[in-house]
Amino acid sequence: MDRTIRRRLEDETATEQLGADIAMALSPGDVLALRGGLGAGKTTLARGLIRQLAGEPDLEVPSPTYTLCQSYFLAFPLHHFDLYRIGDPAELTELGLAEAMETGVVLVEWPERAPDALPAHAVTIELDLDPGGGRTATISATGDGDGTALARIARSLAIRAFLDLAWGRLTRRRFLQGDASARRYETVARDSQTRILMDSPRRPDGPPVKDGKPYSQIAHLAEDVVPFIAVDLALRRHGFAAPRLFAGSIRDGLLLIEHLGSEGIVDDQGHPVAARYREAARLLARLHAVDWPARLAGTCPGGESYDHRVPDYDAQALVIEASLLVDWYVPAFAGQPLAPADRQAFTDIWTGLAATLRTAERTLVLRDYHSPNLIWRASEPFPANLGLIDFQDAVFGPTAYDVVSLAQDARVDVTPGLEAAIVAAYVEEHRRTSAGFDEAAFDRDRSILGAQRATKILGIFVRLDRRDGKPAYLRHLPRMRAYLARNLAHPALAEYRRWCAGVGGIILPDGDS
Repeated sequence: MDRTIRRRLEDETATEQLGADIAMALSPGDVLALRGGLGAGKTTLARGLIRQLAGEPDLEVPSPTYTLCQSYFLAFPLHHFDLYRIGDPAELTELGLAEAMETGVVLVEWPERAPDALPAHAVTIELDLDPGGGRTATISATGDGDGTALARIARSLAIRAFLDLAWGRLTRRRFLQGDASARRYETVARDSQTRILMDSPRRPDGPPVKDGKPYSQIAHLAEDVVPFIAVDLALRRHGFAAPRLFAGSIRDGLLLIEHLGSEGIVDDQGHPVAARYREAARLLARLHAVDWPARLAGTCPGGESYDHRVPDYDAQALVIEASLLVDWYVPAFAGQPLAPADRQAFTDIWTGLAATLRTAERTLVLRDYHSPNLIWRASEPFPANLGLIDFQDAVFGPTAYDVVSLAQDARVDVTPGLEAAIVAAYVEEHRRTSAGFDEAAFDRDRSILGAQRATKILGIFVRLDRRDGKPAYLRHLPRMRAYLARNLAHPALAEYRRWCAGVGGIILPDGDS
């Protein structure tokens, strides 16, 4: 990566916007050294940065010239230092510069007054006034820094360039809470309109885990934005409320898409709204009545062509997903890896269960069909009254998978009674739209896939904590264990139930092992 970025800034507004765009890239631990002479625009840039993080465009941001430090406690602490009046670098100890760098983001004006105080990973932003007006910003990584902060800033500036081209300058950007994946989302606004920016650069395959293939290939996870574009346009062609695509770059992994709304299928307390869940079940049946093609080809709004073949949710994918339990969950709660014989037994069980699913009714499976990804749109007629926003990992697989994803929502407590009502709504609509429905086979498949999904998610949520530093997902583990126990009641899962009971009682809830 180029370790120097230059930007021409025409005026104060452009300088503040650069600060705002840099803010979108920052994480706790980042240190920015702001260099430039008097009047070069350091405080203007800092003002734009701080206002962006605060989400308040009119926030009063005083210069720390006399106070030496101004602190802001936002999503993370931010400390704005001005060292112009520092006479002795030893004064920095009293100011608490070292402690500030450990707990949040630090901006330092006049860093040359204390050249040895900043860490190697600091990013330097130098502002120079141009003789003809305006200024030039030069952003660079210091000598032996690892460049990760600079790479994040470069990505944010690439997003700004994309937005300028796709929708016009001065669009306002705001963080949007993302999902458990590596994708990022922003809301972007212009005048009275709001859209969604999806930031999904092509991700590396990762190390091989089996047969020379990485996990993402075996599990058929999207590695760029092509699957999202392809499935999105296919859904829209059949009348489903996927987001409109306003602009996109497959090469850069950026999409500007429709904001479908903010109301979900749960209430303000996070409890499921039964009528909306039943409506979501009906929508699934309508979706399953479509004869979906395996190959989706076309042109994205940016003019790039795509040719996507929807992968098959095959035995390898089902088994490797389930294996996340033995890779992450079991070692975390047992304190040691699973014994080789127990792991082999686990693999054999899931290989057999995946073989059972070969006879299942198959369709397009969106794969993450649950409350975080369903938008309630009361003013729209069915099926457009439910917005669909997460389907880039779609596969061809058993119809029961998305049903159980909804009826055993990983983020929401769904009682057995409500689950039965959701399934009944699906079955009723499915009988109306499709012939030859085998309800007994469907119940078997739903139990197997419910167990597979609960098994997988137990592993994913522990991985999010241990590997990705996202401990909030651990609060969902009791719910997923309860769902697993619910599914294991089916006779088709008797062997897996015995396996779960035999690994120290750490998988099933108390009294269910």
